[in-house]
Amino acid sequence: MADVYLSTAYFPPIQYFCKLLEYNTIIIEAEEHYQKQSYRNRCRILGPNGAQSLSIPVERGRLREIPIRDIKIDYSMSWQSNHFRSIKTAYRSAPYYEHYMDNLIPLFQTQDKFLFDYNLRIIEQLNASLEINPELIISKSFDKNPEFDDFRDAIHPKKRMQKEDSHFQPKEYMQVFMEKHGFQENLSILDLLMNEGPLSIATIKESIRH
Repeated sequence: MADVYLSTAYFPPIQYFCKLLEYNTIIIEAEEHYQKQSYRNRCRILGPNGAQSLSIPVERGRLREIPIRDIKIDYSMSWQSNHFRSIKTAYRSAPYYEHYMDNLIPLFQTQDKFLFDYNLRIIEQLNASLEINPELIISKSFDKNPEFDDFRDAIHPKKRMQKEDSHFQPKEYMQVFMEKHGFQENLSILDLLMNEGPLSIATIKESIRH
């Protein structure tokens, strides 16, 4: 397919990566205003107590008037170590934890100033882990009604905010706490990567409906 608009995202869900494979060019929105409680600064993993959200705190201010590319991360709290600990607790018994975690550790040890830059670095590392190379373009201006497919707000952690996506049908796979909590769909790509490893790409492709 042609092009698609996506928001920036923190360890994005599987649906997000379906778009990275499905479209020729991915335009990542850098000029929109910041939106709270979205994947822009949070991800969902599956821990021993069920699905869990990890959120990056951002510096307070007039967030609704600031482009997402200028939103600064708040390091006054030790959220990086907390997120790393939660991910370790969730996936240390997963089949591919040891295989991938060494490459992810640096993401929790350095402090990027801007949320957008940090998320982009994460996506680049995840692409390398998945061995994919999608064409990513950073938007230069905000297009309210783009001519291309637009999933900037459609991919959302809250069900009431999600929009119908006829091209996405989550493929079930084995999860660490599946026996306890049942299969949890469309979690962070971390969940798929830690559990499926090299088979992750096949699962993503099987989640794309044509």
